[in-house]
This record gives sequence, structure tokens and C-alpha cells, in this order.
Amino acid sequence: MGWFDWPIPEATSSHSAPVDAQQAGDERMSEELAGGVANRGQVKRQGERVVRPAPPNAPTLHRLLRHVTAVGFPASWPIALPGDGTEVLEFIPGEVSLPPHPEPWVREHRVLIALGRFLRAFHDATTGFETDEADRWSSEMADPLGGDVICHNDVCIENVVFRDGSPVGLLDFDFAAPGRRVWDVAMTARYWVPLLDPQSASATQREHLDPFSRLVAFVDAYGLDPEDRATFTTTLMEIEEITLAFVLRRVEAGEPAFVEMWANLGGEGRYTRKMTWLRAHLADIDRALGV
Repeated sequence: MGWFDWPIPEATSSHSAPVDAQQAGDERMSEELAGGVANRGQVKRQGERVVRPAPPNAPTLHRLLRHVTAVGFPASWPIALPGDGTEVLEFIPGEVSLPPHPEPWVREHRVLIALGRFLRAFHDATTGFETDEADRWSSEMADPLGGDVICHNDVCIENVVFRDGSPVGLLDFDFAAPGRRVWDVAMTARYWVPLLDPQSASATQREHLDPFSRLVAFVDAYGLDPEDRATFTTTLMEIEEITLAFVLRRVEAGEPAFVEMWANLGGEGRYTRKMTWLRAHLADIDRALGV
């Protein structure tokens, strides 16, 4: 998942791990993909498939993936749940940027606009998805108010596959859950705009970007309605609290990857600096969005 502007995706290419005998073939053809904090070293590409640790709610997520791909949205087709703690997904070829995101296209305005339309297409694709009482959704990043679409809740830079500057695949649905459009729009804007103080943004060479014009471009491309724009800043601040709590639970539990990440990114000092910047600019964000 993402923390502040720096994501912690579950896997770089949404796919990963072991393979059945028919698919495995020559072990030398196995390629380890750069996973996130939770799945580091456990995500592997095997030809046109990716095998990765299966989240506890994998059956629900596979049903969602089958639905959105069937209506034309580019996500990984779920191939199998072998029963060994892994899931097998279709590999989506393309380019995925990794921290510190050195590729110039990551910062291009056209990419931000394309991403806004891409997120809208995903939400629209979920509107026909029929939830079931047996469905299980992650509560980690979920919109506490729920909503009429399925939010991805982790559309960080690492979780989008690009070709020729256009998004062609959305990865890692582990944190997906029903929610409001504005929730996912705000969550995504944090990563891509970014909505971040200049010192922190400099770690990914984005301190020179104007966050307000970029936010407007993204939100306009998505087509967020006036009612949702009016709740954007309130939603954004709630998301910041939830994402911080997510990370701190793992840091306090002593999970090594999260302890290391918290320290490397600046810990409490970075969080305080970012939140000070955000609070100072909430009115600027509202004005930019026409609130």
C-alpha cells in the first residue's frame, strides 16, 4: 500500500510466485519481480503468468477482476488459486516505475490526465459488480462510509502499468473495498500529484511541480462532481490518518520491513512536516477545485 507519497505496493507487476508443473518448465525462466514491503522477494513471473502470495480475500478479488476485465477494463485476469497460499494472475507487459521514479514520463502532465480517466474507467467498470454476503474486503484502507463503487485504495505509481505514456494495466487489488469515488480520487492524488511538502517531494524529483494545477488536471480528467469536490479536503485528511495508523500498527508490532521503511523515510518528522504543509494549503486546494 502507499504511505504518504511513497507507496508500499504488494507487488510491482501484480503477479507472482510458484507455478504448477505444466507451467513451470525450466526454472531458469523464472523472474523475480520487485515486490512491495509485505511481499518482497515473493513475487515471480513465470512466462505469461505471475505468482504471488494470495491475500486472505483472494476469492472475492478474483471475482472482481473477472468482472472488470470482462467489461473491458485492463486488469490482470485471475488464473488460479492453487491452495498453497499463492495466486496465479495474468502478466501485463509494460513499464512500471519504481522509487525514486527517475523516469521523466512519471511527472508529465499528460500522464496525470490519462491516469484520471483511467481511474474513472475502473470505477465505472465496478458499478455493475454485484457484491455478495460472502464477499470479504480489506478494511485497512477502506472508505469508512462505504459507497457505490469499488475503490482500489492503492493506485500508487508502482501499481500502474504503462505503455507509450498511457496506463494499460492496474495491479494489486489487495486493499480494494466498496467506497466513494472521492475516496479513491483523493487516495490516488496523494501519490501522483503529489500532495506533499516540497522537501519530501524532492526525494522523487517532484518538488518543482505545482500541486494545485496538477490536482485540478487530475480531478477534471476524472470528472469528479461538485458534491465530491466539496468533500475532497476532508476526505484527504481522513485518509492521512488511516494510512498513518496502518503503518504505525506494523512498526509497533516490530515488522522489520515497516520499521526499516519508517526510519528510512524520516519517521515522525516527515509525517509532521507533510501534515503541516497540508493544513496550511487546504484552503488553496479547495479554491483550486472550485469549492
